[in-house]
Amino acid sequence: MRQLTEQEISDFQTDGVAFLPAAVESHWVERLLHLVDETLTAPGEWANDGNPGAERNRMFTQRYMWQHNATIRDYIFQSGCAGLAGQAMGSETVRFYFDHLLVKEPETTAATPWHQDIPYWPFKGYQVCSIWLALTETTVAESAMEFIRGSHLDGNYYRPEVFNAREDHPNAWAEEAQGTPVPDIEANRDAFDILGYDVQPGDAVIFSAWTLHGAPGNGSSSRRRAALSTRWLGDDAVWWPHAGTDPIVSEEHVSLKPGDYPGDDTVFPVIWRQDL
Repeated sequence: MRQLTEQEISDFQTDGVAFLPAAVESHWVERLLHLVDETLTAPGEWANDGNPGAERNRMFTQRYMWQHNATIRDYIFQSGCAGLAGQAMGSETVRFYFDHLLVKEPETTAATPWHQDIPYWPFKGYQVCSIWLALTETTVAESAMEFIRGSHLDGNYYRPEVFNAREDHPNAWAEEAQGTPVPDIEANRDAFDILGYDVQPGDAVIFSAWTLHGAPGNGSSSRRRAALSTRWLGDDAVWWPHAGTDPIVSEEHVSLKPGDYPGDDTVFPVIWRQDL
């Protein structure tokens, strides 16, 4: 397993995000790229597809594949990402929450709006994070991620944005959520300390679920932007279902009460322990 440097851990703690070059071995990228092609051809139940079947101007996401897809499951349990999350968060135990495949075909105009992850999810706690793994070479202009440095520490709980806006949106549940409106960052970029990372396949960024982040559309005329984001729960995570959170894992699926540590091993399996 790759070990984080002291600087990478410090960046995560102070900036809310750390860039991790060569985060996983190359064979994971190869397997996951095959999965991208398969999923784009035959989307599953939890897909959000703004322009189905198009080779250009298509923003596509799919989540919660791990329980039925061997590639995703192997990646979660064997890639070492859980250990990276544990090191960054300073957590003794890391549980898995869900996987999220993210694709923007060339000339995709849809941006990933500036947002904070934690309001979308039925959790509280500061040891909650994502690892966004680049599967393609991607610049910020081609929709690599950007982050507001230190925004995980500002104490704000931002109202969720709905991605890929259209009628009959599969994620319309997010509109029920409460929170502070996200500031208009794009209209006033100079007022914010924005970090962005051009990435190679196998590079990753790890960031707090409280960090504001987003990405422009894919400005490339020839290159697909593909990534896999995995979501991780640390020691202080607390189960907190409420209006406007992702309904795929809800109160009916877990043996938990609000306020409990998410110790349901079937739904949120332990992947890494510091003492192992």
